[in-house]
Amino acid sequence: MPQTLYLPRDFTANAMGAEVILSAIEAQIKNRRLDVEIVRTGSFGMYWLEPLITVEVNGDRIAYGPVTVNDISGLFDAGFTAGGDHPLRLGPIAKIDFLKNQERLIFNRAGLTDPLSISEYQQGGGLSGLARALEMEAAAIVKEVTESGLRGRGGAAFPTGIKWQTVHAAGATQKYIVCNADEGDSGTFSDRMVMESDPFLLLEGMIIAGVAVGANKGYIYLRVEYPLAARILAEAIETLYQQGILGDDIMGSGKHFDVELRMAAGAYICGEETALLESLEGKRGEIRYKPPLPAIQGLFGKPTVVNNVVTLASIPMILEKGSHFYKDYGMGRSRGTLPFQLAGNIKYGGLMEKAFGLTLNEILYDYGGGSASGHPISTVQVGGPLGAYIPESQFDTALDYEAFNEIGAMLGHGGIVVFDETVNMADMARYAMEFCSIESCGKCTPCRIGSTRGMEVIERIVQGKDRDMNLTLLADLCVTMRDASLYAMGGLTPNPVMSAIKNFPEDFNIQNG
Repeated sequence: MPQTLYLPRDFTANAMGAEVILSAIEAQIKNRRLDVEIVRTGSFGMYWLEPLITVEVNGDRIAYGPVTVNDISGLFDAGFTAGGDHPLRLGPIAKIDFLKNQERLIFNRAGLTDPLSISEYQQGGGLSGLARALEMEAAAIVKEVTESGLRGRGGAAFPTGIKWQTVHAAGATQKYIVCNADEGDSGTFSDRMVMESDPFLLLEGMIIAGVAVGANKGYIYLRVEYPLAARILAEAIETLYQQGILGDDIMGSGKHFDVELRMAAGAYICGEETALLESLEGKRGEIRYKPPLPAIQGLFGKPTVVNNVVTLASIPMILEKGSHFYKDYGMGRSRGTLPFQLAGNIKYGGLMEKAFGLTLNEILYDYGGGSASGHPISTVQVGGPLGAYIPESQFDTALDYEAFNEIGAMLGHGGIVVFDETVNMADMARYAMEFCSIESCGKCTPCRIGSTRGMEVIERIVQGKDRDMNLTLLADLCVTMRDASLYAMGGLTPNPVMSAIKNFPEDFNIQNG
């Protein structure tokens, strides 16, 4: 039998040279006349080790990384395809601290399997949730999801079961499932990892959602900057049609569900569900007034479930294992797991899936290893560019929706961007206003104009011009943006601005005022 070597094909591994390494490995195999099979996988999420090669030895995956082209010949000399010793040998992948202490419910196959092998997907438990759902009444599926406590993983954390119930109960002959895969928040990449490492999981979740609410059509609205994810998803969709898992007769059940992949417009605002629906309909990405909610009148005016990738990818596990299995993870009203993404000035950047309840300190130091620069971590921004800057004094806060709300922060998509003590927070506050100004859809005045005026006021504060008056003006402006904006873009931009001023006044020269 050939020896098997596993090399990631996801975007990050490729950015670090995986394709060049693949060519070098193939050349070595040919020159040495070896019987070695190469399987392209997704990523384990340990990005500081990419490209990470694993080989199967006596049932264990032995890891080597990070690998460069110059290492390939030496690895073969060391017999690494059989687990041979080498300076890059990390031992069994499952025993690496970053990985072994996770609770991987969504990413349990990521890095282990070929993401486009439907047989490997099924061998790992895939399609079990769908099979069970097809034997249940639609209302029972909705009840299972509701009882699991799953909340939307896209930012607002709205209970998924309630949204599904609303669409399920809507009296319409046409309904839709829309997957929001327009992942645009800074420091986030969990959606991309699902799509590139386990695309059938997302598609299975969408099919279950369609069966539950009575929808026969689904759309994936994919970030345009994700071309590899697009290619993988397109192939995965085609495979499911060929296997009879999508189309007119889902797994012989007589039920019908189609999926279409659409590329996004390249605008941050289209990550908001109503702007996304406008874009999906071929219009300019612009916020809709609510009500009506998309669950009542969504895509093409029909009842629509809009969930993000990680939300839908959580569904198959809930149907396979049951709501109580999923609900056993987490704390309070935050049930299940969340993929936390570490980025910025961090030693070990990547994705880790954990149950709600651990603290920022644990993530930053037990998993992230502290800052990459070696300087103390002074602040983190959680939840994307609209999230508050959390100071070191609050790093003992539990990663829980309600706990974060109590300190004026939000978990959002689970992205954590790390900054050390050298960062200038006045620059970051100004950037928050600038980002809002650039990405605003322009529909409402507080967001469109307020963000531009906000940049100007912050500049005057830093320059010491009428500091007290401008601080008062900035506070009033932020209240107006928060309370009068149509959408979170303008409504949440005050979070990073005011948290930066509150926690880092010295960067605004306020102590000299």
